Amino acid sequence: MANRRVDYLGLRSALADRLLPVLVAAMSFLAALAVAGTLASAALAAHWQGDTQASLTVQVPDPDGQAATGSTTRLAAVLGALQGMPGIANPQLMSADEVNRLLAPWLGSDVAQLALPVPAVVTADWAGPGSPDGLAASLQKISPGTLVASGASWAARVAALTTSLQACAAAVLCIVALVAGAVVSVATRSGLAQRREAIEIIHGLGALDADIADRFAARATFLAAAGSGVGALVALPVLFWLADLAAPFAGPAPGAAMPGLPPALWIALPALPVIAAVIGWGTAQLTVRGWLRSLA
Repeated sequence: MANRRVDYLGLRSALADRLLPVLVAAMSFLAALAVAGTLASAALAAHWQGDTQASLTVQVPDPDGQAATGSTTRLAAVLGALQGMPGIANPQLMSADEVNRLLAPWLGSDVAQLALPVPAVVTADWAGPGSPDGLAASLQKISPGTLVASGASWAARVAALTTSLQACAAAVLCIVALVAGAVVSVATRSGLAQRREAIEIIHGLGALDADIADRFAARATFLAAAGSGVGALVALPVLFWLADLAAPFAGPAPGAAMPGLPPALWIALPALPVIAAVIGWGTAQLTVRGWLRSLA
């Protein structure tokens, strides 16, 4: 055990425990945010798509006016048609207070005071096969000017946005991995330059390339793993804060290991030091072996 602790090559000074761990910690911090962003965007998209994909919103202008067919009002005609149509479930008229709450950010707390013609709003769920594209045309015959908005279009936009965010997060992770590898490579080359004479001597005496590479790789692995662990720990408070901000949009996370963070993130965070260690070990091995081959 004592022989393993002897630093024959002086790597503790050649690969100091200052700059390399700090840079890897910064890379790990960014990687943690990218992974959290990927998981959060997927969870938010699933939540929004589940809530909006089957929803319908029907706007009936001049709801008290005469319907195109029959002697009822336009609103009554639309409600009657919706209740009798296949695929339409739970049609409900929104109250004036609910409409006020929807329009308050743009028109103020009381829309009635503005004397504006506000259409009646009916919400419903689409339970039929396919899409409700023909619903608007049917309602137009009963009450001209009626508008139908389907949640399917919004769900498609959310899905496209989620895919874009996940692609960006994947690109960030790739860039972080490449930068981390470059940092380890530069640090290893710096250590090789500082200990060049000692390495040339022991190499000339018959030391194997693998032995020298293993010493450098072990040191680089330790520093990369330690720095990555610190970066992941520093990211935790930020992730909790971001999860708290996103909670009203996503609702409670079922089965979360701790409040606010999904279980997958608790698996991904401990994996960051392992991945950093693998990058450190592989990069140091390639760098040292390539440098030793250049001595021949």
